[in-house]
Amino acid sequence: MDTAHHLLGIEGLATPRIEHLLELARQFQIAPPPRSLAGKRLLLLFYEASTRTRTSFEVAARRLGAETVSVTAGASSIEKGESLLDTVYTLRAMAVDGIVVRHSSSGAPHLVACHVDVPVVNAGDGMHEHPTQALLDAFTILRHRPSIEGLTVAIIGDILHSRVARSNLLLLSRLGAHVRLCGPRTLLPPEFAAFSDRVSLTYDLEEALAGADVVMVLRIQMERMRESFFPSEAEYVARYSVTSERLRAARPDALVMHPGPMIRGVEISADVADSPQSVIREQVENGVLIRMAVLRELLGETA
Repeated sequence: MDTAHHLLGIEGLATPRIEHLLELARQFQIAPPPRSLAGKRLLLLFYEASTRTRTSFEVAARRLGAETVSVTAGASSIEKGESLLDTVYTLRAMAVDGIVVRHSSSGAPHLVACHVDVPVVNAGDGMHEHPTQALLDAFTILRHRPSIEGLTVAIIGDILHSRVARSNLLLLSRLGAHVRLCGPRTLLPPEFAAFSDRVSLTYDLEEALAGADVVMVLRIQMERMRESFFPSEAEYVARYSVTSERLRAARPDALVMHPGPMIRGVEISADVADSPQSVIREQVENGVLIRMAVLRELLGETA
């Protein structure tokens, strides 16, 4: 499998390619893109529920002139027990030019990429990676800061179950940021510190926020939990919810981010989510630009 023809994760993604995708998204921000993917057909294969990611891939493809075919687990033969590869083989026979996969199992997009002859994009696989989310987060930061190098980024919440956290710590540390991971001990495995010498762990929210340039808040992923990881929601809120009072520990101009969906009043207070420092809605807009860049690169430039 030639990973250059796919986007399966931040790990293994060359830095020049990252910079190229960020620059391509910037160009799309400045000028409306040509319909360079007219005549192409993109398969959106989502085994997990999604609003932002699926919709933004669909919008991105259509802005570039491509047709989309959307398949979800609850409205297809998947629900009847058809295997992932059999589903992919069936849909590939319908002449698709690229496949975007979201799956609850880590490595599922890699498996698909090994068995098809078209580009595959990982739209989130289990607790593994979510590369386009990390790219759009980096792009969002760069719309407000001249560089990521030297920034302190605090990622707060359910680190254990978060593919967003994994992709972001890989990408942002690669681009020169210092990443602080913070959450309850049960949701912050010590081995995360081994990802990079620019990554540090703390269980204290005030310590994580102190002087931070960017505060990225994650929700508790109850759907991935098979046991209790903290005594109660109330205790989590008391110790880890990012409120306006706690946010004062960060830099006055710190950016507040959240990949969504947000649970207001749990991991983040409403006043922080809606504050002038918040770029959460901008992340959604930038998701379309980044996914346009990814599709243009995979289906246009190298097709």
